[in-house]
Amino acid sequence: MFKKMLIANRGEIAMRILRCCHEMGIETVVAYSTEDAESLPVQFSAESVCIGPAPAAKSYLNTDVLLQAAKSTHCDAIHPGYGFLSENAEFAEACEKNGIAFIGPSSQMIRDMGDKQSARALMKAKGVPVVPGSDGLVETAEDAIRVAEKTGYPVLVKASAGGGGRGMRTAYDSAELERAFEDARAEAIAAFGDGSMYLEKLILNPHHIEVQILGDKQGHVVHLGERDCSMQRRHQKLLEESPAWILSDKMRDAMYKAAVRAAKAVHYVSAGTVEFVVDKEGNFYFIEMNTRIQVEHPVTEMETGVDLLREQIRIAAGRELSVKQSQIKLTGHTIECRINAEDPSRNFAPDPGMVSFLHFPGGEGIRVESAIYQGCRISPYYDSMIAKIIVHAPGRLEAIRKMRTALEELTIEGVHTNTNLLYLIMFNSDYMLGNVDTGFMEKQTDAILKWDKESGRTK
Repeated sequence: MFKKMLIANRGEIAMRILRCCHEMGIETVVAYSTEDAESLPVQFSAESVCIGPAPAAKSYLNTDVLLQAAKSTHCDAIHPGYGFLSENAEFAEACEKNGIAFIGPSSQMIRDMGDKQSARALMKAKGVPVVPGSDGLVETAEDAIRVAEKTGYPVLVKASAGGGGRGMRTAYDSAELERAFEDARAEAIAAFGDGSMYLEKLILNPHHIEVQILGDKQGHVVHLGERDCSMQRRHQKLLEESPAWILSDKMRDAMYKAAVRAAKAVHYVSAGTVEFVVDKEGNFYFIEMNTRIQVEHPVTEMETGVDLLREQIRIAAGRELSVKQSQIKLTGHTIECRINAEDPSRNFAPDPGMVSFLHFPGGEGIRVESAIYQGCRISPYYDSMIAKIIVHAPGRLEAIRKMRTALEELTIEGVHTNTNLLYLIMFNSDYMLGNVDTGFMEKQTDAILKWDKESGRTK
């Protein structure tokens, strides 16, 4: 097992990794920017090292500085968390060349699955259903129009190297597609340095379902159930839950088998997520594979009792999976809400500042993941997510009620948050009935915000 690990991330995921390492007897070094000098991970780690100024490009994305930090503190492993360099093949390869374990899959696996079009082609060859679209890359807008005429509109133009909603545009006719193709390609070149594009049929307002998998170096692959991540705003998830309310047992089993087949197709090693969309007719299609731990991994941990971070670290150290497929049981229902420092009344503008008062909820079946504390300052330089509230209960309605209670108790003063919005979603009739797809927030946000304003709640 590793002796010392550099945590190359910040915020709540850095705290999550820190706790896991402490439980496993692994020493830790927290890499931090000058902006995060007083952060909770820095305060709780026995050792920390400053890696640069606040902008991520000069600190958390600086591969040379991170590698030097790991070597100078004699770390034999680096955990990238999620975001930042977690799916950066060049960083994983640099770790490999320097004899430092990268907690995640190999650099080649990251490349194979990071190239969305190549991954799509591989999945199709292995019998995993994919969204209808181009057979390969489309070089010009004219090529895209020819493909769209075969698949039918609307279509989605996507960057092969894309992620996080960037390098992606929709089009409902040929004139719109020509503009969308050029705009998406320009954004992809600026964001990823790669203008390779492909085209898919746009599945309007699908359900977004992801299956958690684990694979070890001995060739074992297991799935740990699914998460419904359909509640999104501008391609960013607001809340996740498990199990997915809309799946029949037959569809669920087929999706699990497809996810395991996808992982085995690339000889996947580490924790990963196979993502699908489900259309109105109940057909599901592979869209991508995330080669890292997910923000929403606690949902699966609460459902299965399996510590995904611990498994991820053990796998990287060459250990076999500690659980077999027959031992993995999903129980009850779990919901996770992402708490963001943002002001929904101002078009969800980020709201950095000082946390003047803080109280987190507690009780049976309630878990909180966060790195904020009373008196800390929310930085304007990084993602606005500041906490995750996760609840587990015997059934979905009980979980909804428990989440209402948890959000009522959650108190964060000094900055605006989306807590009220999430709380009111828990009372929305469509949400309570499970009628949630990726278009839910587009249809419901104005009504929910109006309800929030009229409710008189001040938290």
